[in-house]
Amino acid sequence: MTDSLPIALSAPLSPAQQTALINLVRRAARTEVLPRFRSVSRAEATAKTGPRDLVTEADHAAEAMIARGLQRLFPHALIVGEEAVAARPDLRDEVAGAEFAIIIDPVDGTWNFVHGLPLFGVIVAVTRFGRPVLGLLYDPVADDWLIADETAPAQLVAANGIARRAATSAGGALGDLHGYVHASLMEQPRQEALYPRLAALGQATALRCSCHEYRLLAQGAVDFVLSDRLNPWDHAAGVLICQRAGGVARMLDGQDYGTAQETGLLLCAGSEETWDALRDHFADLA
Repeated sequence: MTDSLPIALSAPLSPAQQTALINLVRRAARTEVLPRFRSVSRAEATAKTGPRDLVTEADHAAEAMIARGLQRLFPHALIVGEEAVAARPDLRDEVAGAEFAIIIDPVDGTWNFVHGLPLFGVIVAVTRFGRPVLGLLYDPVADDWLIADETAPAQLVAANGIARRAATSAGGALGDLHGYVHASLMEQPRQEALYPRLAALGQATALRCSCHEYRLLAQGAVDFVLSDRLNPWDHAAGVLICQRAGGVARMLDGQDYGTAQETGLLLCAGSEETWDALRDHFADLA
């Protein structure tokens, strides 16, 4: 690996920098994540904020490896990992003021990972003053990834390097819309207001993995993602990839998404028409 690659703060990462980032993530997954898949027991997982919010040695080891590699590649970047924030919560607050930050979710979907479900991924987002400028959604099992920056369309890239452009759904009538809603993570009053509205939709569920939820949104398999748990390691990459695949990602009150936001509802949809229809449908939840 090259010890240091130059950073052009006025533009997204260069192709060489993107390649170095992807290769680092793939190596970390092969070294620290996949060897532990289906070999870690529920007893070995530690609960963080609750019994469904788990962390394992795979999370810690993969984040450490990726963070070390990124610091060598981008010595002036602020590196922020999910597990680092768990140990030092104020680190999250530094992202919004950083000219160049890289946010890591080393094993997104840890609950699935612990229970042997192959629905987990690695998420990396590059931000500039809290605004996503590059997103990477990597699937260690398939060894493929969705990637986009602020100047190029989102692409799904296979392990052999073959890429195809990702495109979001055109949507349809409210009753035909399928998507992901993180209802179980919401506070009870919001849940009580939300659940009656879900019956009007075609389907609303959750995968316990933002990486795969955003991957499916960007590929047009589902129409929307709605969440009020605004951890930047879960959403920053997906927001940008949704937008660069032709979709719309904004807070329900119309504000642009930024990593500093900790409250409110983030609605990502395949089209402006779908976003507007869902905004109206969920308006009183904002």
